Amino acid sequence: MKDKNISGTRYLNPYLSGVLLGLVVLLANFISGRGVRASGAIKSAIVAGAEILAPHHHGNAAFYKEYAAMHTGNPLNSWLVYQTIGVLAGVFLSGVIAGRLKLKTEHPPHITSRRRLVFALMGGILFGFGSQLGRGCTSGSALSGMAVLSLGGFISMMAIFGTAFALAYFFRKNWI
Repeated sequence: MKDKNISGTRYLNPYLSGVLLGLVVLLANFISGRGVRASGAIKSAIVAGAEILAPHHHGNAAFYKEYAAMHTGNPLNSWLVYQTIGVLAGVFLSGVIAGRLKLKTEHPPHITSRRRLVFALMGGILFGFGSQLGRGCTSGSALSGMAVLSLGGFISMMAIFGTAFALAYFFRKNWI
């Protein structure tokens, strides 16, 4: 069963996708003892980049000192980084196989590509900032937390979707 988006492209049913995502989270917990945590890979890349581009700042900033105290070795030699590379490779292969690999920005007719990309960038930055405040993104905090029946995971998921639902009215004209 497949659903269509606004451009008519067919995708996997979102309910089936959700079940498959849940199984991936459970398998990650079972195999590695930890859930999926995409923001951890981004943090590792930022730490490695800062060490190369601004070594003086890297050596003096509390953020990097805290990271170094918890991790040893090259920050890019982490299973989270390899997981994220695998996800990106899987997305690319999925697009190639399904014939959807195009360099375009989907948006409704009354919104420009530039506006769509600016709002996506702003949302991504806010989400990244929030993931640091919450000690993890949705995958680490909510999905992995719920997979191990953590009350905090359920509260995180309710807060994430509750906030999205509350703010959707104000931003919906940028997407529909």
